[in-house]
Amino acid sequence: QVQFVESGGGLVQPGGSLRLSCAASGNTASIYAMGWYRQAPGKQRELVADITNGVTTKYADSVKGRFTISRDNAKNTVYLQMNSLKSEDTAIYYCNIRTTRGNYWGQGTQVTVVS
Repeated sequence: QVQFVESGGGLVQPGGSLRLSCAASGNTASIYAMGWYRQAPGKQRELVADITNGVTTKYADSVKGRFTISRDNAKNTVYLQMNSLKSEDTAIYYCNIRTTRGNYWGQGTQVTVVS
């Protein structure tokens, strides 16, 4: 079993920055991928970025060049640095952790970009 705590959402103006964090605990040795998804009102949940085996990253086209995902293996924490935020980035952001025993979702953190 893996538990984790998400943090870092909030309200920001267009062009601003936020950093999301997702700290895992428990059976962290079974984790092979960590990432972030988001869901805007009336839309399906979509991948924002993920990192596999601590090395391989994948990004949605809409965030490439603006968002950076990273993982601190010592802290079992994944970060999503979000720069140059746009109104269309407004959504609930969910941490996703994939382990050899299952796929886990966080409860989500709200990111609102508004002028």
